Amino acid sequence: MVDIVFHEQTKTFHLYNEHVSYLFCVLENGQLGQLYCGRRLHDKPDFSYLCERSARAMGAYPAGQDPAFSLEQIRQEYPSGGGTDFRHPAFSIRQENGSRIMDFRYEGFVISEGKPALEGLPATYVEDPKEAKTLTVVLRDAVTGLCLELFYTIFSGYAAIARSARFTNEGEAPVQIESAMSLSLDLPDCDYEWLQLSGAWARERHLYTRPLTPGITAIDSLRGNSSHNENPFMALKRPSTTEDAGEVLGFSFLYSGNFRIQAEVDTFSVTRVTVGIAPEGFSWRLAPHDHFQTPEAVLVYASDGLNGMSQTFHRLFARRLVRGEWRDRPRPILLNNWEATYFDFTEDKLLAIAKRAKDCGIELFVLDDGWFGARRSDHAGLGDWVPNRKILPDGIAGLSEKIDQLGLLFGLWFEPEMVNPDSDFYRAHPDWILQTPQRAPSLGRHQYVLDFSRPEVVDAVFVQMEQLLATSKISYIKWDMNRSITECYSAAYPPAQQGEIYHRYILGVYALYERLHAAFPHVLFESCASGGGRFDAGMLYYAPQAWASDDSDAVERLKIQYGTSLCYPISSIGSHVSAVPNHQVNRVTPLHTRANVAHFGTFGYELDLGRLSPAEIEAVKGQVAFQKRYRALLQFGTFYRLKSPFAGNETAWMVVSADRSTAIVGDYRVLNGANQPFSRLRLRGLDPDACYTVSGGAQLHYGDELMEAGLVTSSALCGEMHGEAGMPRDFDSRLYVLQKKE
Repeated sequence: MVDIVFHEQTKTFHLYNEHVSYLFCVLENGQLGQLYCGRRLHDKPDFSYLCERSARAMGAYPAGQDPAFSLEQIRQEYPSGGGTDFRHPAFSIRQENGSRIMDFRYEGFVISEGKPALEGLPATYVEDPKEAKTLTVVLRDAVTGLCLELFYTIFSGYAAIARSARFTNEGEAPVQIESAMSLSLDLPDCDYEWLQLSGAWARERHLYTRPLTPGITAIDSLRGNSSHNENPFMALKRPSTTEDAGEVLGFSFLYSGNFRIQAEVDTFSVTRVTVGIAPEGFSWRLAPHDHFQTPEAVLVYASDGLNGMSQTFHRLFARRLVRGEWRDRPRPILLNNWEATYFDFTEDKLLAIAKRAKDCGIELFVLDDGWFGARRSDHAGLGDWVPNRKILPDGIAGLSEKIDQLGLLFGLWFEPEMVNPDSDFYRAHPDWILQTPQRAPSLGRHQYVLDFSRPEVVDAVFVQMEQLLATSKISYIKWDMNRSITECYSAAYPPAQQGEIYHRYILGVYALYERLHAAFPHVLFESCASGGGRFDAGMLYYAPQAWASDDSDAVERLKIQYGTSLCYPISSIGSHVSAVPNHQVNRVTPLHTRANVAHFGTFGYELDLGRLSPAEIEAVKGQVAFQKRYRALLQFGTFYRLKSPFAGNETAWMVVSADRSTAIVGDYRVLNGANQPFSRLRLRGLDPDACYTVSGGAQLHYGDELMEAGLVTSSALCGEMHGEAGMPRDFDSRLYVLQKKE
């Protein structure tokens, strides 16, 4: 059930489904006022009492009108700046005379079934028009002739609303858009805790929480990518909200470039949330008859805690953001050669690694960096996507054929957005990088950033990639991006349009993905940006999974994967078992723990199997068999967080099948301790009236017992499913498999 109602007499819009209501109205000045966002309400014609206003000291109001009608005191839907509202606006547009005063007034609306696509941008979608309804509200500024369309889509079955905006210049003079948020929401109070995912390379998406206070709370990226440092996701939860109970609002920005998510609390405790492209470094020249479309933002409401919010994001993104042949397919178990060989490989060495992988039941072999041009280190070769015949005598086509004959799929690493100065591509086109006139360009990882705002650059990269994909048996592409953008200036655009380059760059990245998707729909893409530097919802539209972090240590991954799960589905989390001592933190963790963490993701290996003992090889075979048996559940089941690694020494999570017949619980302890207290895990999502066995044991447990009394884990994390018998140790773990007994 989903509906959008317009009450003509009160000029009120009500968007609602089974879970959520969203209400706003047309104010007496023709602008839009925000009324309510939260749990589903019964519809009625008049909610005007929710539009609170009062005449206050220092307020400004239109001449000749009620002093109580000050926009500073009224919650709005897409507010402008420079007038009687002194808070941060949703947009800023500079006109030819230098003024930024705009007055977009209501003109009309359209309600349609389904959801329109956003040209050149990632967005959620529906397959049946009855899955959603879309409201388009049209407003116009009489002085400039600009038309503003606000788009709202509400989905059936999801407590989620997608938002975006489009500006069309129907006037006679150009204007300069200096900011344009995708979503603005004024909330009636500030009794929230702000939750964000922040970090750095190798420790991405750690969880940070703090209370809202008067003033600005914000996260952003000005790096040209969504970044390791901040993630384009934020949640506002009530102070009493837990993983399993209480109200929370989640905000996700479906975009892979510079962004800003902000909450502004005013002096009357009203909270204004804005989500969109970061205004710093952005401007867009809007000529007559042109339009500008903002990226999409998704708002999720939950009354059943953070797990409830996350599960809505997971289902929506996995089913109605991810597209193509791999959307609903369990992902192949892979082995990536990077940490096994780095640049030091030959074809014979690769084939030996691949044969061992096949013997263990692995399904996909991935050749990482170093196969092309003069690439024997990270100093040269980027941009020359031609196989190095000295190390691959038969090229990628020949190697992929040999991998295919072993019975494995073949995958290949690319970094298409970058170029080394020491490359034939750069020597032929030194003007095709982002660089500022008369100033030396900066390097990052010995490479420059190609100017993807230019279609001819994207075309040239596509031709090289197309040639390889068309002549080789490639089933998987790992698309890397190993530096942030500096000197963001394009020689192809005039000075007045240089503020467009960051955004045009991302549009170029999306365009290349789209062309490759269309030409090679069978290929599974995994996005990467030095690990998790571009792990955002925008990327999921093109690549259904992302390398979560270059840090593959099992202990570090507990925090990374826990934080990632706040917004992103488990099927999107690239997670591998790597070698020890770990190459990032030098830690030695047990093989079973490395696998027990990696199982909750796409699952694979990043090590040289030839260096493992016979006992370890047998363990790997068991891990692979376990993943094959349960991967549909692990990747697409309902995920619950049970214990946070940010709160203590132990982490726990679980996944439950749709029919609640099977569940898998992951329990992890970082450091062992002496004479430990008794411990239990209170599980979630089970059928309370059904009986379950635990890890094949004979004893039966009712679902309500496991959720209320808990699963006893006091055996100190030793010797259960996929653990190792013996005394407990540091970095230990256990998986429990619960099966409903008929």
